[in-house]
Amino acid sequence: MRPPYLLLDIDGVLIPFPDEHGSTPATHTRHDVVPAGRSADNPVTVWLDPDHGRQLLDVFRTGLFTPVWCTSWRQDAATLIGPLLGLPDLPYVDLPRLQLTTSHPDGYLWKRDHIDAWLGDALTVWIDDDFSSLDFAWAAERTARGAATLLIEPDPYVGLQPRHLTEATSWGYRMAAADAA
Repeated sequence: MRPPYLLLDIDGVLIPFPDEHGSTPATHTRHDVVPAGRSADNPVTVWLDPDHGRQLLDVFRTGLFTPVWCTSWRQDAATLIGPLLGLPDLPYVDLPRLQLTTSHPDGYLWKRDHIDAWLGDALTVWIDDDFSSLDFAWAAERTARGAATLLIEPDPYVGLQPRHLTEATSWGYRMAAADAA
């Protein structure tokens, strides 16, 4: 069996949103990056936790997953964000650039239809901060069809926590054991 995918979002997961006072977690460090198509004199400020790189590498080294960026940052995830965390060059899902006024235009996360088609029947852990109840129902339906799917939803103002990666890794070990049985 091919290892399950580990789909990883950035905004609200690795880059927490500022709280009502404009603050980000004290663990995060400021970086200015220039996404593709943006002028160098108009960078985007991001706040990243340097420990996330090590934590993610520990998960990647288990061999339990095929890690893939699943973010509106698209290729910039691999060229801008990943290197700041010391991550290897990871593939990314080439999500469409939609004109959206909400992240749930159909009641569920806008990425989901694209991810569903991209995944096919592959097993996956998807870490994103913006799931709805319809996304969790979709994951349960995929799992019932034999395509085990775990959604992990960090608080977007706190971001990824070690317990999220522990949950993903534990799930990955269970999938590997079930495949070996």
